[in-house]
Amino acid sequence: MSKKERVDLLIHSASQLLTIPGPAQSGLKLGTLGLIDSGAIAVRDGVILEVGESASLSTRYAGELELDASSMIVMPGLIDPHTHLVWVGDRAAEFEQRLSGKSYMEIMADGGGIASTVRQVRQASLETLLHESRARAARMLANGTTTAEVKTGYGLDLESEIKLMQAILLLDDEGPLELIPTFLGAHALPPEYDGADRGGYAGYTDHIVKIMLPALKSWWENQAASRPLPFVDVFCEEGAFSLDQSRSILERAQTLGFPLKIHADEFAGLGGTGLAVELGAASADHLVHTPPADIAAIGKSSTVAVSLPCTPFGLGETEFTPAQALLEAGATLAIASDLNPGTAWCESMQFTIALACRSLRLTPAQAISAATINAAAAISRANRLGSLVPGKQADILLLDIPDYRHLGYRFGTNLVSVVIKRGRIVHDRREKG
Repeated sequence: MSKKERVDLLIHSASQLLTIPGPAQSGLKLGTLGLIDSGAIAVRDGVILEVGESASLSTRYAGELELDASSMIVMPGLIDPHTHLVWVGDRAAEFEQRLSGKSYMEIMADGGGIASTVRQVRQASLETLLHESRARAARMLANGTTTAEVKTGYGLDLESEIKLMQAILLLDDEGPLELIPTFLGAHALPPEYDGADRGGYAGYTDHIVKIMLPALKSWWENQAASRPLPFVDVFCEEGAFSLDQSRSILERAQTLGFPLKIHADEFAGLGGTGLAVELGAASADHLVHTPPADIAAIGKSSTVAVSLPCTPFGLGETEFTPAQALLEAGATLAIASDLNPGTAWCESMQFTIALACRSLRLTPAQAISAATINAAAAISRANRLGSLVPGKQADILLLDIPDYRHLGYRFGTNLVSVVIKRGRIVHDRREKG
């Protein structure tokens, strides 16, 4: 009998192992789970070595740590490709205002909304930002999110935006939740530009293009040169940045080497999705009121359509991303929580999956793929995240359910039992009985 090969981790006997093969799953291919009954996975040095049937892998590998996943689902870690994780304070009073009939844009016009959080963030120390955001990151991890994109955008001046970026990078260094940074200086109008006599959106756009983006590039080269450049994002919307202003910001970012994202079509279809496709952005996010021509365009592109179902849910609205039209057009659809203090304080991608099944009419398999391999594509990390296939990073979940369809079917509870990041157990509910 030949000697077994040693690995760091061997997970075996999974009721269902979901490999979710890449590349990103576009159109009606969404929901390809690569399911293996009684599956097993071998891990070495934080990377997946092999996946297959337990009967085969158990005879060839011995793990320094072995996990029996009987009656459990094993799947890739969930990826949240659109969050605003780093902030201080809350906006619970605005939630009550919305229940009384005020719209999101009316609250913003009265000095609430994003501007309210901006005031609190500008006054907060880096240590306070880290303390409050660290707690949210821990809850995200406990609910199965192993990687999350995180935006700035609650500073709206160079000093505060850099402070937010520092917090993102420090939290990523702390781990275990892996964070992908995005610069969203173009999130709203800062108070010092509010009014035509102060420059308004045109003046602030000019400031972003001429001052903030070059300064960010210089800061990054001095402080974070070993990391890939962050994404640059714009809130292209009525009452926010116009299509032309968004173009100016994104084109300048692109000339500086930054990869691109855009908030588009949340309240009105201004053409932001088409702009994202034209510029080759990694993703266009929200897409509730996307015009048919832009749906067709993104369906023919590599730009990922990211739906944020928690946002209209949080606002009490009834219109959601037209997911079925996007899939029929051939688009690559991902889902995200849009974790933020104003409209969607949701730290659970499990709930996002359940909501996507109901509001977007996705099957559980489609929603799972949208929250893993396609979410990885939305942050340009599908080459190493989002699947359980040899060579990819070993970000793995064990769920205490017998069938993957419980994800989507159930909501309001945490189904994740074990979270593994880079081959190491980082959260284990089994220890708590």
